[in-house]
Amino acid sequence: MDRALVIIPSRMHATRLPLKPLVDICGKPMIVRVLEQALQANLGKVVVACDHEDIAQAVRSSGGEAVLTSPDHQSGSDRIHEAAQLVDPNGDYQIILNLQGDVPLIEPAAIHAAFEPLKNDAVDIGTIMTEIHDPKFHNDPSFVKAVTTPNDDGTHRALYFTRATAPTGKGPLFQHIGVYAYRRRALDRFITLAPSPLEVREQLEQLRALEAGMRIDVSAIESAPMDVNTPEDLERARHALQS
Repeated sequence: MDRALVIIPSRMHATRLPLKPLVDICGKPMIVRVLEQALQANLGKVVVACDHEDIAQAVRSSGGEAVLTSPDHQSGSDRIHEAAQLVDPNGDYQIILNLQGDVPLIEPAAIHAAFEPLKNDAVDIGTIMTEIHDPKFHNDPSFVKAVTTPNDDGTHRALYFTRATAPTGKGPLFQHIGVYAYRRRALDRFITLAPSPLEVREQLEQLRALEAGMRIDVSAIESAPMDVNTPEDLERARHALQS
């Protein structure tokens, strides 16, 4: 399989955690921590796609590669598409992996897991999920549920994503984690699509792909990477890294 172009979308302004990409986590900006984890995965070229020169400078000062993209993008998908056009205009990379910029402790194995479903030529987009073991999160709309059916190769085919508690009945529930590996042609198509009805209703961008008939397959991983969205999340990340 082709190696991936790993793009980390990063925007400066976040309501709950000001200057989020640059907050210090044990001596390094968060965006640099994410960059280091992506490099450890060793899937291919890694680039930070950002909307502010200060983010780019932090990345470059650490030896990483950054590209400035439009501050007007409404989604990470739009930002990574622009970045791919800028850094790889000839289309040498046929797989684009979107790694969120707020997961400083993500394991390289989890990044690999998103890449795994694309070994099947029929799959347009690969992503990851993990079982929700604590019942108190079963009804939490911030825990997006992946409704899937198993494939023969150990991955799962996505049937739906929802903020509701689904599927019903006895059995495990799985939290979807927003790391995406796109075939380049799939990303090119995706960004041309208008927001779809279920996407708007659930506020879940990946439903746009499913409603357009694109295939998303999912790898299951052991645990969810900690994302950093609030000052409390930031302290937990610092503590986890220290220990």
